[in-house]
Amino acid sequence: MAISSFSESKSDDKRFYIITPTKTLQLRTGCAKDRATWIEALVTARSEYSFNGDLAGDQNDTSFSTEKLRNRLHAEGVGEAIIKDCEQIVHSEFSQYQTQMKQHCEEYLSFIGSLPREVEVVNSVDTTVTEKPQLELFKHDCSSSGKCSEYSNTESSDDVGKQEISELSDGDEFHFYDTRQSFSDFAASPDMRRRCLNNGNEDHRSIESLTIDKANEDLSYSKRRTKLPEPVEKEKGVSLWSMIKDNVGKDLTRVCLPVYFNEPLSSLQKCFEELEYSYLLDRAYECGLRGNGLMRIIYVAAFAVSGYASTDCRPCKPFNPLLGETYEADYPEKGIRFFSEKVSHHPMVMACHCEGKGWKFWGDSNLKSKFWGQSIQLDPDGVLTLEFDDGETFQWSKVTTTINNLILGRVYCHHHGTMNISGNRRYSCKLTFKEQSFLDRNPRQVQGVVKDADGTKVATLMGKWDESVHCIIGDDASKVKSHGSHQSTGATLLWEKNKPSDNPTRYNLSSFAITLNELTPELKEKLPPTDSRLRPDQRHLENGEYEKANAEKMCLETRQRMARKMQESGWKPRWFQRDSEDGTFRYVGGYWEAKEQRKWDGCNDIFGNLSSSPKLQPSTLYASSSI
Repeated sequence: MAISSFSESKSDDKRFYIITPTKTLQLRTGCAKDRATWIEALVTARSEYSFNGDLAGDQNDTSFSTEKLRNRLHAEGVGEAIIKDCEQIVHSEFSQYQTQMKQHCEEYLSFIGSLPREVEVVNSVDTTVTEKPQLELFKHDCSSSGKCSEYSNTESSDDVGKQEISELSDGDEFHFYDTRQSFSDFAASPDMRRRCLNNGNEDHRSIESLTIDKANEDLSYSKRRTKLPEPVEKEKGVSLWSMIKDNVGKDLTRVCLPVYFNEPLSSLQKCFEELEYSYLLDRAYECGLRGNGLMRIIYVAAFAVSGYASTDCRPCKPFNPLLGETYEADYPEKGIRFFSEKVSHHPMVMACHCEGKGWKFWGDSNLKSKFWGQSIQLDPDGVLTLEFDDGETFQWSKVTTTINNLILGRVYCHHHGTMNISGNRRYSCKLTFKEQSFLDRNPRQVQGVVKDADGTKVATLMGKWDESVHCIIGDDASKVKSHGSHQSTGATLLWEKNKPSDNPTRYNLSSFAITLNELTPELKEKLPPTDSRLRPDQRHLENGEYEKANAEKMCLETRQRMARKMQESGWKPRWFQRDSEDGTFRYVGGYWEAKEQRKWDGCNDIFGNLSSSPKLQPSTLYASSSI
């Protein structure tokens, strides 16, 4: 264990590996939580040994000399009696320290002994260790071929494990944690050691969460997909004008369109897509901790702009969710957990809640839309709130979006209006999204100013919502040229849009958006029946099964007829409620706990087969918007 690293299996959430330069040991626990606890214990024990040496050895044999101390005191003319007293004090203090270190070591060994005892050794053996597996893990040796003679000489047929061992040797798609480097801070932290010793009193964090602040922000804890499935059918074109020519001036959410005009995402998932650059909020939080409130609001402003980057060149619209439809996103590589629900059908309102590293973000949105023949205007009505753990909050509302050239020409969108970001402390920010004109040579511009409590301008922001945002600290607006060139002004880069996906489709989804509707067998077992990933028409569209997608969409739209009656009869959202009569919908809690227990009380199968039900009941039906 002097030089070792640990890795978690990507195909089995109960398996993990201990890797040394000469051998690799595979272990399998009873459940995923036990695996995380095991690795945490290994990290703790290894780090403690690194700092304190072999504390499990014969500590009574440890001795030291006070000869140098005696000679130094003699040289200073100190008397023999005082020298002996000094030696006695040193011996006493060292003895107490030695005793404390021994007790500390015994506490760790006791904690390791309290871990779940059923750990299956799955590398070249197929047996269960039932007696003191934790201590044997350190004592027994394994050959370089991986056979552990102390347990069994039976060879395993676990091909998945063999394949992963091969991948481990190549270092591909596995994340190794060197026990001497990655976890030195963990072992040195009394708070973290105390959490390990208080086994069961506090939630144990996984091995990744211990180093997430130092890891690369793009590190994936689980490999996410990089492209959509290949379409099963050849897509047929549909004339948009033939579908909506009779609906000019009407609310577009009530216009029925085929799935050809949809992208394989719901509006709930689009809400989460706006958090692609959540690292900006992490930086804002860190700036605030260092007492730099100005940079905090500047990063918050950059985040508010970055949410629009994904709207560029997206020709299709997302699915409008059913009443009561939900979506969750757990992205530990970003340090965030997101949850959203459609909480009202008329007006259509979606609420969301996200928890990050030192911050919480929530809000709701009532999107009002109008179709004007060649364009659609979308006016969001709602307030977004960001709250940091230190109590500082910011609020803002989104700007107007217009989608142009629906009938003729290349479809494009632009965002325009004023966004005011207000805080409860010293600073506020005003962002102006410039309205695009026909002859505009430099479209999509965003400019902003940050002012303190006295109204003094302290910073300037500039950029484009589909490219990047820069800032200049101080009242130095003269440096910002009217044509938007800021590279030569000494401006600081705050945010830059990620590179496009290597696997583009006609939907033009970003690499991040491609991951949002991914549904693995393991995740499917844990999701509630209301999750957007389980919506059949959306899933068929993603798979390129267009006829099935349209058929399913027609079935789901039958349910929209019940929506207004359900709301009038007292239907309430499952996970959100208003904080006042006309206030924002706030998350009431309990979702992630229900997921852990897999108890979805009050979550009906809103995507179930209508034809299989003899009679549609308002109490069990949820409604969708028309598209």
